[in-house]
Amino acid sequence: MIKKRGAAERGHTDIGWLDSRHTFAFGGYHDAAHMGFRALRVLNDDRVSAGQGFGTHSHSDMEILSYVLSGALAHEDSSGGGGVIRPGEIQFMRAGTGVSHSERNASRAEGVHFLQIWIIPNRRGLAPRYDQKTVDTGAQARQFVLLASRDGRDGTIQVQEDVELYAAKLGPGDTRSLSLAPGRHAWIHVASGALLVNGVPFAEGDGAAVTDETELAFEGQDAAEVLVFDLA
Repeated sequence: MIKKRGAAERGHTDIGWLDSRHTFAFGGYHDAAHMGFRALRVLNDDRVSAGQGFGTHSHSDMEILSYVLSGALAHEDSSGGGGVIRPGEIQFMRAGTGVSHSERNASRAEGVHFLQIWIIPNRRGLAPRYDQKTVDTGAQARQFVLLASRDGRDGTIQVQEDVELYAAKLGPGDTRSLSLAPGRHAWIHVASGALLVNGVPFAEGDGAAVTDETELAFEGQDAAEVLVFDLA
């Protein structure tokens, strides 16, 4: 079963410098029916104006990923982690026992568009950690590429939960498939463009909860980028 959640159904925060769409309850957006999906707790679609950003704030016991779609995002945290993340890269912060960090648009001329992802770990009290990886964008144009996994295999980001995060890019008429093991679940998020998933149309910002499916078939309708979370 594929249960679609359209882009317009998401929560919305607009405070001028930040335009954020919330797939699940977050901040001032309260939605008891959408508190997350399995271990996936937050999926925010954030646009931050030039020269603006989030001041220093704290987190604990959360696995946090940032995936930049356009522009550049600067990160700095109390564990010593930091860097500028651009399209073609993914950044990770393990909040663990507690970490303070700031995120801002690295440019004073253009906006940054990125996805902020929180995964609930299966262990609390871990030591904070920072990681940043380059994504094989060439491979993304041919197949689903694994970005993060519970065992950190093949050089992917290691997350403390039974989650695998995949991403792919499709052009019009391109097809991709992704298999799910029996008993697994998935969350689909269309980062840009439009495509079909098992014949169901999706556009930018649309998402879906997937249960009782063993094969997901994707077909590009125009240039599209899609993320899939394979979840226990």
